[in-house]
Amino acid sequence: MKILVTVKQVPDTSGKVAVKADGTLDRASMQTIINPDDLNAIEAALSLKDEYGYKVVAFTMGPPPAAGMLRELMAMGVDETVLISAREFGGSDTYATSQIIAAAIDTYGVDDEDIIIAGRQAIDGDTAQVGPQIAEKLHLPQVTYAGQIVKDGNTLTINRMLEDGYMVVKVQTPCMITCIKELNTPRYMTVKGTEECWDMPLKVMDYEALKDHELIDATTIGLKGSPTNIYKSFTPPQKGVGMMLEGSGKETTDELVGILTSKHII
Repeated sequence: MKILVTVKQVPDTSGKVAVKADGTLDRASMQTIINPDDLNAIEAALSLKDEYGYKVVAFTMGPPPAAGMLRELMAMGVDETVLISAREFGGSDTYATSQIIAAAIDTYGVDDEDIIIAGRQAIDGDTAQVGPQIAEKLHLPQVTYAGQIVKDGNTLTINRMLEDGYMVVKVQTPCMITCIKELNTPRYMTVKGTEECWDMPLKVMDYEALKDHELIDATTIGLKGSPTNIYKSFTPPQKGVGMMLEGSGKETTDELVGILTSKHII
């Protein structure tokens, strides 16, 4: 039994966002973190591993430095990791990315009792599209926005969170689940895991390893094969310094009304 988790290394958006001339993010010049929602997916997989003995395998698509992130996941308890990396994959949009990751997962192998888990969305794109697209390309049932997962044999009962409540969905394995942050609290790396992760094998799937898969087509992967393109990316301007009003309640209220009136807000 395996749980296959898709994880993304994303720019730390708390700092300055660097953009290339073609409109794509200059990831090499930015600090990176593990996508927060994907950590919830990792925790969900590790919790099921603790209870049922699953093997947890993490997949990520990115440049070679993403291997460091995969080592962190192994230090948390992930059993095996796969880095999907090639220049041909660079600049892929969600459609092309899902093609490539689905091909990698299919090449690795999905059995009847296996589960694929992903975070709800990545903070760099906020599309929430890649997980569902992987499921579609692998012809698997999917449940998104999972707030609770309960396993009973080959059946998973999932609370799918809505704006005003939740929907109880039962799904058979193999299947795809995307998680929200309310599902759990991700664990930390362990001292033992940090020591052992550097000796654990890290599998790499490049273009040569995947080019013969039916989902890999030069016209539908990479920047040129992506049907959507970024028109413009920029760092939003910083907000101005706030104004503090001092005095009694009536004085500050009168002053505030005067300021808003002068700015034609009221």
